[in-house]
Parts: sequence; C-alpha cells; structure tokens
Amino acid sequence: MDISDTSKTDIPKDGLAIASAPVDELNAEARVAAIKEHNLSFLEAIRTYPTAVAWSLFFSLGVVMAAFDPQLIGNLYATPAFQKDFGYLYEGKYIIPASWQTGLSMGSPLGQVVGAFFAAYPMEWFGRKKTFGACVVLTTGCVFIQFFARSLSVLLAGELLGGLVLGCYVVISPAYASEVCPLIANGVIAGTSKLDTHWAYSLPFAVQWVWPAIILPLLVFAPESPWWLQRSGRFEEAEKSLKRLAAKHVDVKPTLAMIIETDRLEQQMEAGSTYLDCFKKINIRRTEIATGVYCIQVLSGIYLIGYATYFFQLAGLATDQSFNMSVGFLALGFTGTCLSWFLLIHIGRRRIYITGLAVLATLQLIIGILDCAPNYENRPSVIWAQSVLMLIWNFIYGCSLGPVCFVILCEVSATRVRSKTIGVATAAQATLGIVMTVAIPYMINPDQANMRGKLGFFFGGLAAICWIWAYIRVPETGGRTYEELDTMFERNVKTKDFKKYVVDR
Repeated sequence: MDISDTSKTDIPKDGLAIASAPVDELNAEARVAAIKEHNLSFLEAIRTYPTAVAWSLFFSLGVVMAAFDPQLIGNLYATPAFQKDFGYLYEGKYIIPASWQTGLSMGSPLGQVVGAFFAAYPMEWFGRKKTFGACVVLTTGCVFIQFFARSLSVLLAGELLGGLVLGCYVVISPAYASEVCPLIANGVIAGTSKLDTHWAYSLPFAVQWVWPAIILPLLVFAPESPWWLQRSGRFEEAEKSLKRLAAKHVDVKPTLAMIIETDRLEQQMEAGSTYLDCFKKINIRRTEIATGVYCIQVLSGIYLIGYATYFFQLAGLATDQSFNMSVGFLALGFTGTCLSWFLLIHIGRRRIYITGLAVLATLQLIIGILDCAPNYENRPSVIWAQSVLMLIWNFIYGCSLGPVCFVILCEVSATRVRSKTIGVATAAQATLGIVMTVAIPYMINPDQANMRGKLGFFFGGLAAICWIWAYIRVPETGGRTYEELDTMFERNVKTKDFKKYVVDR
C-alpha cells in the first residue's frame, strides 16, 4: 500500500482510503485533528469522546484487580484470625514470620516482572481486548487457590500464580485506577477482621471474584484499540472503533489520519517495535523517563501502603483504630487521585510531579524524626502525629506521584513501542518492588529490626535523591499530541524547554 501516491486529491472517505492517501493530505488531516485536540477543554473532551472515557475506566479495572491482591495480603498480616491460623506466638502475640511475609508479598512484584515482558507479545498479536479477557479468566482460577488455602505453602502458591497474571494488567491498563482498589480492600478487611474464623481472610479473597463477574460479560462489547488496528493494517476497523469511541457528531477521519501519520513518522524515525528498540538512541531518553517515574513510586515508599494497617499497629494504635485509620488512609489517597484530575488540567504534569515528590520526601523525614522522640511508647500524641502524617502522605501521593506517573509513562513512550516501553518500566519497577518486598518485613517486624517510623529516614532519603533526577530529566508533556512529542524527542529538546517549545509544521 503506497501512501506516497500524490495523484489523489480528494479527501479520503473511509479508513482504507485514508491509509492510502498522499502524505500531504495525511498531514493536512492530522493538523486538523491536532488543532482540535489542542482546543478541547476537559469537559469538551468528555463530551466529544464519552464512550472512550467509559471504556478507559472499564479497562482500568485490570489495574484495580492488580492492586487489590497485594493490598489485601498486606492488611491480612494485621488481621487477628489470619495471624493465629498462619503465624506464631511472639511475646504473647501472634505474628506472621518476616520470611513468609516476604514470600506471600512476592507474588505481585514477581508477576509484574514476568507479566510485563510477556503481556506485550499477545497484546501485539491478538490485540488488547482478547489479551485482557484471557487474563481475567486465568485470574478467576487463581483465586480458587487463595480462597481454599489453609496453609502458608498453598497460599504462597496461589499468590505467586495469581501474581503472574496480575502483572499483565499493569501493561494492558496503565492508569491511575490502582488508587481505587486499595480503598475497597481495606474496607472489606476492616469489616471482616473481627471474625475469629477462617472467613476473616477467606471472604476478602472471595471478593476478588467480583472483578471477573463484572468484566467478562461487558468485555464482549468493548471496542479494540484503533492504534493497534491501524498498525495491523485493519484501517476500516480502526475507523469503526474510533466512531464507537466518539460522540455521533464527531468526524473521526482527521483523528485516524493523525494516528496513521504518527505511526508513519515513527517508522521514518526508526523508532521500531521491539524491546531492543526501546534502547535505541531515538528511544533511550523516553525509556529512561518512563522507567524513572515508575521506579520512583517504589523508592518514595509506595510499598508501605500494603503495610498501612500493620504500621499503625506497630506504631501503638489498637487493632480497631489501626483498621479505621487504614480505611481513612486510603480514602484520602482516593480523594487525592480525584483531585489530580483537575490539577492535571490547570497545573501540568511536571510541576505536580516535582512538587509532590518534594512534599513526600519532607513528610517521610518528619515521620522518622518523630519516631526518635524519647519514651516514644508512652507518648500517644507522637504516635497519633505519625499516623496523621502517614494519612497526609497518602493524600499527597494520590494527587501527585500516583496518578501522574501513569500519565507521563504513556505520553513519553513512542506509540510503536508503547507496550514494550511500559513493559520495561514495569519490570524495572517490579524488580525494585521485589527488593522492598524482601526488605520491609525485616525492617518493620518487631522480631527483626523493629524500625517503626524510622523507615521515614530510609524512604525520605531515597525520595530526596529521586527529586534531583526528576527535576533534571522529567519534561512537561501536557497539551502535546503524540506526533509533537515524537518530534520534540527526536530534536532532543531540553527538559526545561518542553513547555514552551513550538513545533514547526
């Protein structure tokens, strides 16, 4: 199919014709789409593409599932019935050994490492929709192992197998919906934690079947990604998909032209479509930024969220108060995520990310300092101050690093290697997650280092170092089309110049 044939003069009437159009016509149509995109306000974008917003939220349920399991298992460590059935007595209280905590929590990060690399291939071969559906079916089966587990070894097998599938969702549905799920997980466990039978932990595991029950029936009606359809040469289907994603009055031809032109530009730039292409000179900066912003989530302390209830217990709060605080902890995180929608419109990605990271580092260091207070155990005001600062920390994370990371991750990746770039970034983040999964139980458990709030020094210090890198390397990507970002990265525009740079057309 020769898209350089300049003998055609009429504006294409369908997807196949658009793909066959001369380069000049494609550029003209792409410019129309770019101008429209720049002029759209937030509410206008929702009115123009209401179905696209709805299906994006639907596919983000995959991230909800991926975040639910590690949050669930982390809070079970503080559930009395779970501690009694799976733990051992230490100074009059049941606790889960640090080694088993490490093993049980390893399912998610290990799964992300493997799943991140594996998921990209079926996504390119079969599309996003079929790959997503297959993962949901596999998740349904893995939950059976967790639900019927009555020993740590069986539960470990269920967590590891489930983690391999859950790791795929982070590549398929990279979105900030991961903030929604932990709130649900904490609410479920707060409601069942007082039960003194196996149902205290079996019921939370069973709740995971809710997601497949919602997703599988609706998935039949989901449209496939027009970007993937276009790369597969299925231009008419790509146009039909765009029509389903837009309001009825919207002319999708310019948008399809922009998709085709962006893909053509990346082919000219030799952006490639393999994992090795992520590390080519044309893509390496983009891969670095995508990987860096994702890894900073771990280095700034995100893995502490899974231990929130346990942290509050170790800080000195009663079990009931700890569970109540953990629900409030993640409710504030969710509220922060909702706030980020509006911040992204008015402030921009870079400023939110840089400012949020600075505040998170400061809060962690203050928590560490408070933990050094003399006679800490007998000073409830200090314990409550630490706990409240943890709530504020999660609120700031929810409106900055948490959701903005996924926005930057998607925008800096070249479209042809987006799934591969997200795979590389996810694997790197999950590798750091494995390190934290091993380290945190030994740092926090009372029969080990018993660091309590002094973990703030560790994560606060790491966050401060990350802030320096982010200030130098993370550009402002807001308000740019993918074609413009391709051009700016190709021209090696400096980080500080991204916001005001004018792309020649």
